[in-house]
Amino acid sequence: MADKYAKARKYMIEDLGNKGITDRNVLKAMGKVRRDYFVTESYKDRSYEDTALPLIKGQTISQPYTVAYMLQELELKKGMKVLEIGTGFGYNSALLGKIVKPGKVYTVEIDEDLTKIAAKNLKKIKANNIKVVNGDGSKGYEKEKPFDRIIFTAAAIEIPKPLKEQLKEQGIILGPVGGDYGQSLVKCRKIKNKFDCYNLGGFIFVKMHGEFA
Repeated sequence: MADKYAKARKYMIEDLGNKGITDRNVLKAMGKVRRDYFVTESYKDRSYEDTALPLIKGQTISQPYTVAYMLQELELKKGMKVLEIGTGFGYNSALLGKIVKPGKVYTVEIDEDLTKIAAKNLKKIKANNIKVVNGDGSKGYEKEKPFDRIIFTAAAIEIPKPLKEQLKEQGIILGPVGGDYGQSLVKCRKIKNKFDCYNLGGFIFVKMHGEFA
């Protein structure tokens, strides 16, 4: 099938570069993974605008700049094992999988319908190094711990303790922390079982659901 969005995707990558995204692996992945595969049918023609778009059940796909910035701050490398909390339609998962391949990505989504959609989308692009799990992401994914990197894409009042416990030494955990009316993107590195954290600025994400959210 012809890729009618190729030019729009190329422009998106140029725009991200102009806005300060310098990680070549992130830009390369975003140039290859088709965002139009991960939005609802009615929004496909807006897939490459630098804006968040609605999915279903009040969920959204984050704007490309936010996605790129978070991935850049994760300091991803090939071969890493990554845990993602909040799969949505699977776009961020696909990017993670592309960047760390042959590493593995485990992505946990609490909503069963979203889990099924994401799994179908990722199968369509043959993302074989990504496992989609239906469950409470605030508990992490005990079965596959520890992880080199953990990213959560829904806001929590604080970083859930299980996620901290499942992070490797020298690993990075990243996600939005705060209340309903705005959050700060927080990046923490685990050093000798303590966390060195930085505030990367204000963002607005949907709220995380789960026992420890």
